[in-house]
Amino acid sequence: MLARSIVSLALAVTVSAIVSSVAGARVFYAREEVQDLAFPGATRMEAMEFFLTGDQRAEIERESRAAVESDLITAYAGYAGDTLLGYAFIDTHQVRTLPETFLVVVDADGKVLNTYVLAFYEPLEYLPADRWLSQYQGAQLTNDLRVGSRIAGITGSTLTAEAINGGIRRALAIHSVLIARQAESGKRVAMGAGDGQ
Repeated sequence: MLARSIVSLALAVTVSAIVSSVAGARVFYAREEVQDLAFPGATRMEAMEFFLTGDQRAEIERESRAAVESDLITAYAGYAGDTLLGYAFIDTHQVRTLPETFLVVVDADGKVLNTYVLAFYEPLEYLPADRWLSQYQGAQLTNDLRVGSRIAGITGSTLTAEAINGGIRRALAIHSVLIARQAESGKRVAMGAGDGQ
């Protein structure tokens, strides 16, 4: 319960800071809804913080083909009991002249489960439809995960489509470079410990 409260507080602070930064923002999900939106039925959610090395930052940018704005990365792991449900990433980036904030949820293997727009500051005619966002379900970090290839564009909203695609690729690259690699090295350590017994 304490872990859930701490993560809820961290999410609340993050979303509040983002939303309060621009007057007139359109907020689609309240900060209290973010945890349940990411992981319905989760019993707990844990914040994972990473401070990027120069090499990690360069690798994430190379894999995602998108800039990383901060060396401090926070991901959220959702659990039902001891079962890992996946990871959530909150991404804020500029679309045209104003930002948007969205949530990307991926499974343990790095496949997109869901994407939700949390707040959007541009005129609503540039807002991506849920149907368009659903193209990302099951997506992995591959070369064809780009607008005009696997992902259809949005007529009149090319910048929105490109910004979201970059954010999703960034979340998948963070998962690949930081989380999956950490999990893999943990498995190797555990297997090595077991070999000696």
